[in-house]
Amino acid sequence: MIRQRRLLCALVGAACAATMMLTSCGQVPQSGASAEEVGGPVAGGTGRTIQVSEPRTLDPATLGNAWATQPQLGNALYGTLMINNVETLEIEYKMAEDFSTTDGGSTYILKLRPGLMFTDGTPLDAAAVKFNWDRLRDPALGSGASKVTPQIAGTEVIDPTTMRLTMVAPNQHFVQAVVTTSMNWIASPTALQKGSQGFDTAPIGAGPFTLASWTRQDQIVLKRNPAYWDAPKPYLDSLTVRFMPDTAQRYNAVTTDSADLTSETNPSNLNDADKAGFATDLVQTGGGQYLAMNFRRAPFDDARARRAVSLALDLDMLNTVVYNGTGDVPTTLFPEVSPFYSNIALTKNDKEVAQSLFDELAAAGKPVSFAFTSYSSAENKMTAEGVQAQLSAFDNVEVEVKSVDSTAISSVVGKRDFEMVITSANILDPDTELWTGFHSKSAGNMSGISDPGLDAALDAGRVAASTEERKKAYDVVQTRLAELVPGVFYIRSSPSVIAGRNMQGVVMYGLGSPLPEELWLTS
Repeated sequence: MIRQRRLLCALVGAACAATMMLTSCGQVPQSGASAEEVGGPVAGGTGRTIQVSEPRTLDPATLGNAWATQPQLGNALYGTLMINNVETLEIEYKMAEDFSTTDGGSTYILKLRPGLMFTDGTPLDAAAVKFNWDRLRDPALGSGASKVTPQIAGTEVIDPTTMRLTMVAPNQHFVQAVVTTSMNWIASPTALQKGSQGFDTAPIGAGPFTLASWTRQDQIVLKRNPAYWDAPKPYLDSLTVRFMPDTAQRYNAVTTDSADLTSETNPSNLNDADKAGFATDLVQTGGGQYLAMNFRRAPFDDARARRAVSLALDLDMLNTVVYNGTGDVPTTLFPEVSPFYSNIALTKNDKEVAQSLFDELAAAGKPVSFAFTSYSSAENKMTAEGVQAQLSAFDNVEVEVKSVDSTAISSVVGKRDFEMVITSANILDPDTELWTGFHSKSAGNMSGISDPGLDAALDAGRVAASTEERKKAYDVVQTRLAELVPGVFYIRSSPSVIAGRNMQGVVMYGLGSPLPEELWLTS
């Protein structure tokens, strides 16, 4: 069955928390087997896994810590400082022992386990964490963590296992940003200083696996680290990681027993796997994927154009075209299980009002014409073409689908060189994704939205300690997003995995980041 991990439900009530803890912390019996039938972890064997995209380099700074990127590689090579329970957001410490604030989020103290060692024999200590986190603050590095590292004012080593982190401005919830980015992965400073080519040949971390080989455009082979700090893990002797952006290939691989585990992005594949009796695990998030409209240039510098497109689109029809109707179309920013949920509609479909707005803009000499920049995945292209087809039914609006390959999209996004593009705000804790995506001072603000009321609410949610205070702030955020329309949220994302018949021990944290040290195989 599809195990949907329910977002933040433990904050709603203690009874829900007790139930969820049982499902998230134990081993997950696969393919309908009971825990008694499966038994405990078995050592040995080679796990065959699939990730969506191949990395350019194994430098942890450039790996993505979300399901559609390279989370399994990062976790395998470098281990984790800490993880979160995706249902409660409670922190479980791994190589770290503590990361906490006593002054409202102005400073944090990181405590490491004593005696941690990289596989090159150098210490994983506070100085190593400082080296890695200071690197991530360099914009030239191009790390995905750059959406959160501008919050850091400085780092200071106190002793070999203790580091102080000072924030630019208080943030009570920064620990969730660490968990969901490459800040969670620490590599050997000695190895990193050898340069990218040398590091890719011999990446050095303190994770459960080490690199055996990398055949580009094919697979990465990892072998068990016998000195891993959390013995007897990992259970597998080795792990192979292949890369498949195509959804059909991923599904076929796991269902024909040529793979044991695949990360998944497509809700249709999850639905098919469930019907076929394969175990799946889905992290339920708020927000989702949205059609970002660029405030910085015409036509979307005019609020009427943004509103017209939003009103014109039939999102249920788009879901049918792209995902065979199996996706979850968000009607509100947060799902009903979230303590931040309010019944504030993100959008509605009103073709008559949409056409009147298109006509009004045309009469003012501003007919709506834009390019939808699409990249390589099948779902992305189908979404762009679906939007184009729907808007072609209206007068005074023209859409060009502009396809670019996956290597070029980062430049397009980085330079904000688009009118419309697909991006995402996948919400566990609301601060990281919402402040990053929609605050006027954020480098990750894709649409260019700038609104004092929205900024103030995002700032209030960042520093508020109680759920009640935060909900009040995020109610304002939801209202302003619905009024300003920086984009159209058209589908909830699916941070998920599909497991083969023999794969056990699937545990995910963050945005669908699997822990390879927990995996094991039945015979």
